[in-house]
Amino acid sequence: MKLEFLSALCAILVSINLATADPNECELPPGLREEIAQYQPVVDSIFQHIVSGEYAGKTWQSLLEFTDRFGPRITGSKQLEDAIDFAVQEMIAEGLDNVHTEEAIVSHWQRGREWAELVEPFQKNLPMLGLGKSVGTAPEGIRAEVIAVESFEEFENFTADQVEGKIVVFAPAWVGYGPTGRYRYDSPSVAAKKGAAAVLIRSMTPFSIGTPHTGTLAYDPEVRRIPAAAITVEDAMLLLRKYRRGDKMVIHLKMDAMNLDPTISRNTIGELEGHTFKNTSVVVVSGHMDSWDVGTGASDDAGGVFVSWKAVTFLKAMGLRPRRTIRAIYWTAEEQYLEGASEYERQHSDGEKDEFNVFFESDSGTFEPTGLDFSGNSDAQCIFAEIAKLMTGYDEFTFTEGSVGSDIGNWVRR
Repeated sequence: MKLEFLSALCAILVSINLATADPNECELPPGLREEIAQYQPVVDSIFQHIVSGEYAGKTWQSLLEFTDRFGPRITGSKQLEDAIDFAVQEMIAEGLDNVHTEEAIVSHWQRGREWAELVEPFQKNLPMLGLGKSVGTAPEGIRAEVIAVESFEEFENFTADQVEGKIVVFAPAWVGYGPTGRYRYDSPSVAAKKGAAAVLIRSMTPFSIGTPHTGTLAYDPEVRRIPAAAITVEDAMLLLRKYRRGDKMVIHLKMDAMNLDPTISRNTIGELEGHTFKNTSVVVVSGHMDSWDVGTGASDDAGGVFVSWKAVTFLKAMGLRPRRTIRAIYWTAEEQYLEGASEYERQHSDGEKDEFNVFFESDSGTFEPTGLDFSGNSDAQCIFAEIAKLMTGYDEFTFTEGSVGSDIGNWVRR
C-alpha cells in the first residue's frame, strides 16, 4: 500500500502542469489555483487505478521480484549491471520512450572478509561492517589499544603521542543522519592526522539490535588512509563507558577490503515524452539502482527506483500524456558518494540545465508517506502545496522547506 501510494503521488505530481508563478509574489497568480483544481478528476483516477484498482500491488510485487532476482547491487558488481540490463529491457517492453543508459566511471570497492574482537579486558565479538572505500588491514590485522571519544571536540584534547598506533572509537550522540553522519565521513582522516592505526565508529542509526550500519567514507587526500569500520550502537557505547572508567581495552581488527581500479557503470533512463514541451522542459523522477552488499537493497533504494519507474509506467498504461517530458532516472553509484549523479550532471548541465523543470527523488526509505522535503523558491512551494490539496484524505501531507540530499542535491546547488 505504501509503495502504491508513493507511485500514485509521484505520478500525480509529475503529470500536473507545473506552472511558474510571479517571482515577486508568494500568492498564486490569478487563474492558476483554478487550473490546478481542474485536475481533480485526473488525480482521483490515478489514485483509483494505482492504489485500489488494476495496478494495486504491482509496484510492491515488481520490487519483490527484482530484489529476489538480483540481490544486493554494490557498485562494480555483476548484480548491479545485470539489474540495469533488466530495467532497460522491461522499460522497452512497457513502451516507455527514449530508453537508454549513460556510462559513468565509478569506484570499485570490495569488502572481503572482516571481523573485530575485543580481546582485553575480556573477549567479545564486535559485529562490524567496513566502511565503503576503506583500505584493509595487513594480513595479520591490527591489534591495538583503544581510545574512545564522543565527539571531535573531545578528540582534540588528545596529543599525537597519546593517539599514535591506537584504534580510535568515535561514539557520537545521535542527533540525526546528516549531523551525525560527518563522523562516518571524516573520522578516518581526523584520527589518522594524529597517528591512529584504525577507526571504529558508532553506526549511523538511532538504535540497533546488534546490527552495524555501513556507508561510505571520505578520505582527505593529504592524510594517510587508515582502515575504518562501523560497529553497533551497543558496542560503541560500551567501549565509551569503559574507556571513561579508565579500563584498558585492546581490539583485534581484520579487514581484507580492497579499492580496485575504477570501472564503468551506467545511469538508466526512460521517458514519457510530453505533448507540449517535449524537449524544452523535463521533470525528473528518480532513485538509485546500486545498494550496499550486506542487505537486499530494497528500501535503499530499489524502493525509490520502483516508485519512480512505475509512476511513469502507469501513466503510460492509463493513456495519460503530460505536457512536459517525464524522465525516470535510476542513478548508479549513489552509495559511492553520488558518482553516477555527478557524472550525469557533468554530461547534462551545460546547455541543458534550463530544460530541467523539477527533480524528484525517493531515497528516504519506503515508509508511511508523510510529506516531501522541498527545496526551491516560494512560488514553487506554493504550487506544490496547492497540488497536495487534490489528494483527498491526505490533508496532513506536509512540505518541509530546506535542503534535499542524495543524487539531486547537486542540481539544487547549481
